[in-house]
Amino acid sequence: MKRRAFITLLGGAAAWPLAARAQQPAMPVIGFLDSRTPEAITDRLRGFRQGLKEVGLLEGENVAIVYRYAEYQLERLPGLAADLVRRQVSALVTGGVPATFAAKAATATTPNVFVIGDDPVRLGLVTSLSRPESNLTGVNIVNAELATKRLEFLRALVPTATRISVLVNQAEQNQLSELQAAARAMGLKLQVVNVDTIGEIYDVFETIERERPDGLFVSAAPFLSGRRVQLAQLAAFHRLPAAFTLREYAEVGGLMSYGANVVDGYRQAGAYTGRILKGAKPADLPIVQSSKFELVINTGTARMLGLTVPPSLLAIADEVIE
Repeated sequence: MKRRAFITLLGGAAAWPLAARAQQPAMPVIGFLDSRTPEAITDRLRGFRQGLKEVGLLEGENVAIVYRYAEYQLERLPGLAADLVRRQVSALVTGGVPATFAAKAATATTPNVFVIGDDPVRLGLVTSLSRPESNLTGVNIVNAELATKRLEFLRALVPTATRISVLVNQAEQNQLSELQAAARAMGLKLQVVNVDTIGEIYDVFETIERERPDGLFVSAAPFLSGRRVQLAQLAAFHRLPAAFTLREYAEVGGLMSYGANVVDGYRQAGAYTGRILKGAKPADLPIVQSSKFELVINTGTARMLGLTVPPSLLAIADEVIE
C-alpha cells in the first residue's frame, strides 16, 4: 500500500469514532424542584434514583438531573421553576404542593411528575386520577387524608387529652376541615397555629410552654417534614406527646407517626419519570396513590413522657422503636 493511501485510511479510521459520537442523541435532563434543602430530602432522593434505575436510567451515565432547592423560601419557587423550563429540561419532578403549583404556572407542555401529600384533583392540579389529561402526573402519598386516623392514635396514647395544638403550614392547610370535625367528635379542642419559618417554630413552642396543651399534632407539609429533627426534639424537651406524619419523625425521637412510605413514593416517581423519558405521555399515566401505610411508635419516647402505650396499638404497629 502506498504511503499516502495508508495515511488516508488511518485518518478515516480516526474520524469514524468522532462522527459516531456526534450522532449519538443528547442525554436527557430532568429538572428537580423542591421547596426544602437537599439535606432534608436525602432519603427521598435515594428513592427517586432507585426508581430511575429500575427503568434503566443512571444519573450521570444516561440521564442528567439539574436540582433546584428553594431552601424553605417559597417565594423563590416560581423563579426556580421558570429557570428549569428555560433550560428545556426533558421532564420536571416536583416535591410538595408549592413546588408543583410553581411548575404548573411555569409550563403547560413540559412533562411534570409530582410527589404530593394531598388529593391532586381536589387541588385542581389534574382533572382525574385515572387520566390526568395534562402535562402533569405523579404520586399522591395520601398523608393529609390520614389526619383523622393520626388524631385517633394520639388520643389513644393520651386518653385524658382535651386540648391539642396543631401545626400547619400556610401552603398546605387542606386537611383542617376534616381534622376539626374529627376533633369535635372526640371531644377535643384544637388550637391551630400556622408556621412558615424556622423562627416561628421556636415561637410556637414558647407559647406551648405557657399554655400547656395536652398534645401536639404536626400536619403533612414539606416545610414541617424538613424540620423533623427540630420538631421532634422540641416536643420531647417540652414533654409534649406528639403525632407526626412520617416514620422519619419517630426515628429521630418523635413519639408516634402514621402515614405513607414517602421514600417508596419517590421511587415510584422516579420510575414514572423514566417511562416519560422513554416516550410515555403524562396524560396516559394514572396518578399513583400510596397503598402502604405505617404506624411507628417510639416506646423510648413514650417512657420518657410517662405514657403507657396501649397493647392494642403495639399489636397493630408496623414498627416499635425501643
